Order: sequence, then structure tokens, then C-alpha cells
Amino acid sequence: MDFGPNKRESWKNVLTLAYQSLGVVYGDLSTSPLYVYKSAFAEDIHHSETNEEIYGVLSFVFWTLTLMPLLKYVFIVLKADDNGEGGTFALYSLLCRHARLCSLPNCQLADEELSEYQKDGISSISKSFLGSSLKSTLEKHKLLQRLLLVLALIGTCMVIGDGVLTPAISVFSAVSGLELSMSKEQHRYVEVPAACAILVFLFALQHYGTNRVGFLFAPVVITWLLCISAIGIYNICEWNPHVYQALSPYYMYKFLKKTQKKGWMSLGGILLCITGSEAMFADLGHFSQLSIKVAFTFVVYPSLILAYMGQAAYLSKHHINETDYRIGFYVSVPEKIRWPVLVIAILAAVVGSQSIITGTFSIIKQCSALGCFPKIKIIHTSSKIHGQIYIPQINWTLMLLCLAVTIGFRDTKRMGNASGLAVITVMLVTTCLMSLVIVLCWHKSVLLAVFFLFFFGSIEALYFSASLMKFLEGAWVPIALALIFSVIMYVWHYGTLKKYEFDVQNKVSINWLLALGPTLGIVRVRGIGLIHTELVSGIPAIFSHFVTNLLAFHQVVVFLCIKSVPVPHVSPGERFLVGRVGPKGYRLYRCIARYGYRDIHKDDIEFEKDLTCSIAEFIRSERPEHITRMESDEKMTVIGTSSSNSQGVSICADGGDDHEDSSEIVSAKSPEKPRKRVRFVVPESPQIDSEAREELRELMEARESGMAFILGHSYVRAKKGSNLMKRIVINYGYDFLRRNSREPTYALSISHASTLEVGMVYLV
Repeated sequence: MDFGPNKRESWKNVLTLAYQSLGVVYGDLSTSPLYVYKSAFAEDIHHSETNEEIYGVLSFVFWTLTLMPLLKYVFIVLKADDNGEGGTFALYSLLCRHARLCSLPNCQLADEELSEYQKDGISSISKSFLGSSLKSTLEKHKLLQRLLLVLALIGTCMVIGDGVLTPAISVFSAVSGLELSMSKEQHRYVEVPAACAILVFLFALQHYGTNRVGFLFAPVVITWLLCISAIGIYNICEWNPHVYQALSPYYMYKFLKKTQKKGWMSLGGILLCITGSEAMFADLGHFSQLSIKVAFTFVVYPSLILAYMGQAAYLSKHHINETDYRIGFYVSVPEKIRWPVLVIAILAAVVGSQSIITGTFSIIKQCSALGCFPKIKIIHTSSKIHGQIYIPQINWTLMLLCLAVTIGFRDTKRMGNASGLAVITVMLVTTCLMSLVIVLCWHKSVLLAVFFLFFFGSIEALYFSASLMKFLEGAWVPIALALIFSVIMYVWHYGTLKKYEFDVQNKVSINWLLALGPTLGIVRVRGIGLIHTELVSGIPAIFSHFVTNLLAFHQVVVFLCIKSVPVPHVSPGERFLVGRVGPKGYRLYRCIARYGYRDIHKDDIEFEKDLTCSIAEFIRSERPEHITRMESDEKMTVIGTSSSNSQGVSICADGGDDHEDSSEIVSAKSPEKPRKRVRFVVPESPQIDSEAREELRELMEARESGMAFILGHSYVRAKKGSNLMKRIVINYGYDFLRRNSREPTYALSISHASTLEVGMVYLV
């Protein structure tokens, strides 16, 4: 049959992605055996001859790995993707679209017509009365919407905190293998410097991206998994073949009954066995659901279970611990292969740390795109692989915090306490958001959502309570980091929202524009003036400042709005919304460029070309059937980029190939200075009238004369009568973030653009 080769090819792709995911997704989770047992027995639990303690810990590890990563993530959470993307903000974005919520101030009805917006089958009709009631309640109450945003921000900030703690504990635990080959006095002076040196090297490499060494990630992790699996099988066969009996849940009960409060406290160390599980969902955009499921179910999960069983088998026959580190990972490694295992462990720790650092960069980019983080410099390290980015400020901040944690704590106990709280908080947030997704997005029964929340939430709450009890022993670190980043995000989001509300309230009336006439009461000179605005309709107040204070202005004026929409990607064919502001003779256009929160903003001349072509295509194809009615009286047309619209207007320079069935509109050339001839290539069909042809000629002449980017430099202040908290947030918090944030990326996209900044005071 014909489908055989296609099916085999499909499975080939799945297995290839599964192989690659081992290096990107599972590096952190795979290195957890380095520190789980040591962290679990850090609460002075006596390892007795009955082995009830070690069996109890193994039973907890087995069932935690089975219920959380395997059952919750592999079989349930991975299905809640946002058009192939995963993570906390992907869940939040999914909920916003289904419940008609939007954290972005300049949302439009036209955004709901995007193909990505409709791809997941959004339905406004819920199958249950309770589901529809919950949806309407969320839509009506602003407080609940804010709480949902805060919940998403908490989860996001804990992921960022994990980006600080995971490299520290992974590298430190890997280096701790040196303790078995030197005295305790020597080890004290070697362990911390060695860990710090590796961390500095790791963060220094981020500038080059992972594409150059990424091919090594999967082999390193596979080698590590094979290594710990083989050691586990050896220890089981050599020391205790009956250790499998500890997989019974009964041993969890015996463990807690015997150890009581100390056993409950030790759960904060046991939960480290699932650190890195969130990466399965967060990195979903780079792989497929099936590939991640295959890699975990058939490779990672059995390898980790064998590793933990092997450690338990060894420890069940070795009860005399001369020092506190004899309960760790390396003591169960046969002495002859200890040094090679140490090297592989350090490499695996570096790979695992690299994954969480890259994930931190990605989630901060998403936050920035959705208006919840200041604009910062983002460098794309690979032109071929989507999503590989580097953020210098965040990278060095993470490095300094990572070094501070390593030098300040100097032991895996407090690092584990800190990391554990961050991990379990992210999982709790995911569980809460997933319960809403089940009702609002999947339209399942509310009882099913409550069962999901109760079953997984109760398990996570147990671990969360154990971690929270260690607040003074390291768990304060992720709370402090999350608090700092949450304040930054919420202040930026609040300030941005208030600034947009001011823009909306101070829009200039269209009657004012019509009263000025086509010349706007000033001299119109050649060139294109791009006025940056966050408004998607109406005339920004900054434009009236130009008209009343300048003697001349550009021949063509474009109100440019670059906005993010709550979808991962916007297809190039739906990139622009183009329309007119005022009558044709005014030559005023509005152009809205839409990007998803995972899209790449390219800083090159292609933006200028796409922008000009989109306006030209709008002029050529301006017809009622192509027009989308917006909230105001303006009409907007969906236009794709020049590369996605082969049948539309294109820009061609001398030396290019001639286009069949096309006509040219050439700009007037300056006699003084020979310049490269540039023209619009316009398809012959459908025909355009002389008025449109003249308008296209003027647009090309304006482009040839140059493009100026006009940016309003805002000074946001709280208006008189505002309460103390608002004055602090706006006058100091938001103002500080605004002054230290990056200028809009789009200004850098205009080649050789002259930039004009005009100051404005916003009283919000």
C-alpha cells in the first residue's frame, strides 16, 4: 500500500525529534539522581538496618515520577498546547482567547480572524451551564482577570528563579564527586571554586548560541542515561535484587509513620526527582507531542527508575555512614569507573543547565511580547533554528545570581530547598491553569476539572508545604526572586496599560484633520514619515504637535503600530493591517504589523520593504470585499509580507528579472546624482485606475526620498490626586524601567532612518 512509506517516514521524524529532545528537554531531569537522596536524607533521618527509610524514599520517588511527569504531563498537560507551543504563558494565552480576555491593551476584533487564532477550534458555546457561567464571570470581573494574570506571572517568575537555582545545584552536585577522592579539608577549597569556574564558562558561552555545540547535547545526555542505568542494574544485581519490593505504596506509609515530621520535611528533597519536568511542556514548540512522549516514556523514565533503584539497593546494604556525604550519588558508583562518571556527570549538568537558561531567555521574550516585561535587547544566535536567542542583560544577571547562590550556600541541602520550592510552585500554577483549560477550552465537565485540580493539586500541595517549611534554610531565595521579577512585570504592565489609556482618551478628532485640508496647513515635502503609535485606531495626539509646530511635513505619513497578539505565531500572509486615515488626497495611512509572542522581529531592511509593499498593495487592491471593518470608522485590509504575496506588488531594482504580465511604476530620478533605479512591479490583472497609479508613483517617490522615524519620547507621571501607591509605581517604578528599557525594535529596522524624538508628558 502507498501509506507504508509515509508512515515509516513519519515515525522516522518522530524518532529523530525524540533523539534531539533528549539533549534539549531532559538534561535537567536526567541529572536529578545526583542530589535527590542526599537532599532527602539531609533532615537527620537515621538510615536504619530495617531499610524502611531508604525503601520509603524510593517508593516516594517512584510514584512521584509516575504520577507527575508521566501521568500529568505526558498524558494530559501536553495536549493543552497553544498551536504547538507550551509553557505557562501559552496556557494563559489559550485561556485569554477562549474567555475573551486580553492582557494587551490594543486588542482588536480583527485579531480573532487570524488563522492561528482559529486553529484550535475556539467556540463561544460551552457544553455545560457551569462552564458558560465560569466564562461569563471571568469576562465580567476585572479583579478575576488580574488574579489570573498574577497567577501566570508567579509561575513565570518561578521558572526564571529556577533558571538561577538549577545550574547552581546541578553543577555543584556533579563537582561534589571530588569529595570521595580527597580529604574533607582539601575538598572544601576545591568544590566551590571548581563549580564557580564551570558556571562562569557556561554563561560566557551563551553569546555564541547553542547551534554550534547543540549537536553534542543529545549524545551527552544519552551517555549519561545509559551510564546511570547500567550502574543501577549492576547495584541491583550485586547488592539487593529484591529492592523492587520498595515500589509498593505501602512503604510510603511506613516511612511517614516512622519518621513523622522529619519524613514530611524530607519531601522537599524528594520532589527534586521531578525538577525539569516542566521543560517537557515549556519546550513543546521545538518538538512534537509524540516525540517528547516517546523520549520520556521509553528512555528517560526507565533510566531514572533504574538509577534510583540501584542507589537504594546499594544503600540498603551500607548503613555505616562515616560522613554526611556517604549517602550521595557517587558512593554507589563502582570505584573503578568513578572518574569517568564524574566527567560525564559534569557534562550532563552543563547540558541540563544550558536547557533551563535557554528556556529562561525564551519565557522572558514571551513576557516582553505580551507587554509584561520591559523591552530588552534580544539576539538571535541562529538564522536556521527558530527560537535560539540570547539576552545579554538577563544572561549576566543570571550568572551573578547563580554565583551568589553557589558561594552563599555551599551545600546541596539549602540549594535543594530553594530549587524544590521553585519547581513545585510552577507545577501548582500549571495545575490551576489546566483546570480552567479543561472547562473553558476543552469544554469538559466541571467535575472533571475539579477532580484534576484536587488529585494533582493535593499531591503538589503536600510537597509545597514541606518546601515552604524550609523558608529559612534556603527556600526564601525563589520567593525573593519571584517577588522582584513579579513587581517588575506588574509595574511595567500597569504603566503600559495606563499610558495606552491616556493615548486613547487624548486622540485627535477626525474633524480637526478634515478642517486642515489635504496639505494639513503646512508644506508637504518628499519622503515618508513613520509615526510610531500604540493606537490601532484614531489619530494620536503627538501628530497634532507636529502639525502645529513644524513648518513642513512629509509627503506620505504612516501611523505605524507594531503590536503583539495572543497567539504564538502570525503567518506572513496576515502580517499587516493597512488602511487610510482621512480622504485619499491626504496621503495618510495606518499600518498595523502583527506578531505572535514567539515570532522573530528582524532588524533589517526587509521591514522597510515589507512596509512599503504592504501600503502599495493596499492602494492597488483597495476594494470593499477586501476590507475588514474595525471598531472605528476606519477600514483595514489584511496584507501579507512581500515574500508571502507573490501575486501582489513587489519592489524591483535594476538588474532584476523582468516579470511577465506585469507593469512598472517608476519613480522620478534625480538628475544630479545617479541612483539605482527602483520600481514597483504591479500585476496586470486586475487593472488599476489612473488615480491609484498616480498614488503608487507618489509612494515610490517618497520612498526614494527617504524614510524618517518619528518617535514620541514619553514622560509618564501620575496626575494630581493619585494615591501614594500609584505615584510610587508610576513616577518611580515605571519611569525607572522605561528609562532603562530598549527603544522599539522597529526603529532599528529602518535602514539609514533619520529619527525625530518629540517629548510628551503623560498624566495617567
